[in-house]
Amino acid sequence: MGDCAPEQAPLAASATDRPPPLRFDRAELAGAVADLGVLVPIAVALIVANGLSATAVLLPAGLLYVASGLVYRLPIPVQPLKAFGVIAIAQGLGVAEIAAGALLMGVLFLALGLSGLIDRAAGLFPRAVVRGVQLSVGLLFFKLAWGLVAEPPDVFGDTWPSAWMIPATGLLVIVAILGRRHAVTLALVGIASVVAAVTYSGAWEWGPSALEAPALSASALATAAVVLVLPQLPLTFTNSCVAAADAAHAYFGAAADRVRPGRLGVSLGAANVLAASIGGMPVCHGAGGLSAHRGFGARTGGAPIAMGVALLALALVAGNSLAGVLTGFPLPILAALLAVAGLLHLTLLRDLRGPWEWALALAIGVAGVLGSLAVAVVAGVALWWGVRALRASS
Repeated sequence: MGDCAPEQAPLAASATDRPPPLRFDRAELAGAVADLGVLVPIAVALIVANGLSATAVLLPAGLLYVASGLVYRLPIPVQPLKAFGVIAIAQGLGVAEIAAGALLMGVLFLALGLSGLIDRAAGLFPRAVVRGVQLSVGLLFFKLAWGLVAEPPDVFGDTWPSAWMIPATGLLVIVAILGRRHAVTLALVGIASVVAAVTYSGAWEWGPSALEAPALSASALATAAVVLVLPQLPLTFTNSCVAAADAAHAYFGAAADRVRPGRLGVSLGAANVLAASIGGMPVCHGAGGLSAHRGFGARTGGAPIAMGVALLALALVAGNSLAGVLTGFPLPILAALLAVAGLLHLTLLRDLRGPWEWALALAIGVAGVLGSLAVAVVAGVALWWGVRALRASS
């Protein structure tokens, strides 16, 4: 990127500089559902704990998935804003504050992407720093997976006996890895969906849940800016724009020419403006999700389109019942999908060269999980260019 372009050789260059034609075969569909381990827990918590409309939660994600498949023609993922969502859930923020945060994120990334600032800033990030961000995301997936089964979120209730959570997850991780080429994710998600539907004890109500424009206020905007946007902003820039674009080029080579950090900023920005207008879930493009989609078979924009259509159908057909149904989703399956996605994401580190790049990437990755990824990235970029300047002057 930028001055570091010679170091950014793709891991697996495509045979053509054109995006592949859309496919909707079994492998593509298996890859489409591989990233549900991130989407479902945060979506359920926002619906059950924060009072968001289930239809409003799924609509922005579904529409961005479809748009990503059509625009980028590759399996570009869509995920909730993770830090944003976790903070909103932990602090019990309401629809107004969440919508205000989504609006601020949307406007900021639209402005930064359309102005070209994201693409110019991306040039400052050397490969070792980008790989450190991707390492941090992979480790975060492991951490989230462990949390799902070791300390299940309250919103999932006591549906599943805790004694077999961790062993079952370990077994499913092995099954998922061994069955990657046999569409195992389709089977796992199919089983999970049936279990969730069967264990749902409420009355089925068809149709979308209510959509309302949130009542934004100066107080809600101020709270959202400080509590939600400031912690999320650097993470979205590094992981959803810079690292996601880098991963796309690493996996698909010249076929990913449409995938640029600035474009990713524009697409996630537009989706968040929509989310804000209906009180929905803020979304982004996550680099880890790309590893999950690709790792389980997705190679074209068919995967995100299929996932988007499925989410839109759920939002519009079963939105009134989703709040209860999704709480029955088996946590070991979600945790296994998360863990395998994290493992696949770590393979991006294989093009690091020499002890200096490895040390910097490992330091950023570990610091990002244990402390602040934003601080780790800033320190890593400063250290990289400082050392480079010293070497040039000596």
